[in-house]
Amino acid sequence: MNRRDFLKFSGLVPAVVPSLGSSSAAADLNQPNKEQANLTLRIAPVSLEIGPGKVIKTVGYNGSVPGPIFRFKEGKPVTVDVFNETDVAETVHWHGQHIPSSVDGSVEEGTAAVPPHGHRRYRFTPKPAGTRWYHTHSMAHGDLSRASFSGQFGFAIIEPAQHAGDYDQEICVAVHHWEPSLANMGPPDNGWEIAYRSATLNGKMLGAGEPIRARDRQRVLFRLLNASATDEVRLALPGHRFNVIAMDGNPVPHPQMVDVVYLDIGERIDAIVEMNNPGIWLFGSAKDDERMMGMGMVVEYANKSGESQWVQPSNVGRGPWDYTQFGTGAVAPQPDHTFEMKFAKIPGNRKDFNRWTINGKSFPEIEKLRLEKGKRYRLAFNNDTGDIHPLHLHRHTFEVTEVGGKPMAGLLKDVISVNRRSTAAIDFVADNPGLTLFHCHMQLHMDFGFMQLLTYSG
Repeated sequence: MNRRDFLKFSGLVPAVVPSLGSSSAAADLNQPNKEQANLTLRIAPVSLEIGPGKVIKTVGYNGSVPGPIFRFKEGKPVTVDVFNETDVAETVHWHGQHIPSSVDGSVEEGTAAVPPHGHRRYRFTPKPAGTRWYHTHSMAHGDLSRASFSGQFGFAIIEPAQHAGDYDQEICVAVHHWEPSLANMGPPDNGWEIAYRSATLNGKMLGAGEPIRARDRQRVLFRLLNASATDEVRLALPGHRFNVIAMDGNPVPHPQMVDVVYLDIGERIDAIVEMNNPGIWLFGSAKDDERMMGMGMVVEYANKSGESQWVQPSNVGRGPWDYTQFGTGAVAPQPDHTFEMKFAKIPGNRKDFNRWTINGKSFPEIEKLRLEKGKRYRLAFNNDTGDIHPLHLHRHTFEVTEVGGKPMAGLLKDVISVNRRSTAAIDFVADNPGLTLFHCHMQLHMDFGFMQLLTYSG
């Protein structure tokens, strides 16, 4: 199936009505029938059968996990009706998009939550083009059934005005861990962390879902998303290599062929795979214990049968991969201003959750960082903890300018994975006024202090 046929027959492309104007403010849906919405998103309980007889009670979008793949046209305004059919207030964050604070989906930025058994209507103009996603931005605070522990996530692909379409088939794969429980791990003074009993790709455990079907010599575009609450992942497809062409929806300056794809929480990877090794293969986690929990799916070539093959890749690594390999090799220009940010942990001592600080303060007590429109800013990170941190900046795209002491330029992202006891830096242009949230995308870190707001002067 080629790309055009995939889009036609997938059933995942929402109907899009003509332009509805440029309004970007969120509004109550008191009279939802006055104007037709492009999309309807229903937040509701779901019974998800991830394997034979194994049912997860969770909350999802439009009755499924992941939610539907939404496809937008870059620059074409949309209206989204969100109905909340649960007993708690909810949010929907349009991750990676340059949209106003009022519709971004973070109550910290001023987006109105969708009340229990209520609804809201949101209008925004999708941008920039690329693999984006949408998910809840609620806090869990120890409730392991809520927030990103639940099934509230889905792809939001923003199509450019023109697309090269240099592939034959598109496969979207979302990673998620399930059945979380509190666990004591790490050093003796560490607080509660999370252990899992099962994991899925696209809501199904290994062997429970349909295989990826391919033909010899096809070029397959994999859009990969880590939608887990607390864990980074490494994925491999033995017998094949990934040509990484985009990160977080943004084309990389220097595409690389890799055997293992690294994704921290919230990261996306677009990678082309040349299907040139016919057989039955297992695509999944490079970690044995995660594959045993279900994090895998079968890749089946046409006219091939038998058991799926797995070959453990070498050099899997423990930390984030080296982002510098995807950059231009240049050094980024000096910013107008640098904000130094040191991250620390206040241990929970085996009886409470750890707390997290930026320059000695936790959210909401930490002061806002002030920006001037049009200036280039650098966030210089010093991770003084034993944890990897996936750091996300809302409503802006940033350039990675240093990793582990190595300067770099050209790589554009919205999440960066910062290694333990290490440094990194990102630059961004203050070009989207309004409250902007910066936070660690690891749910327990975000819940317990690891957030800060940025605000524009004037």
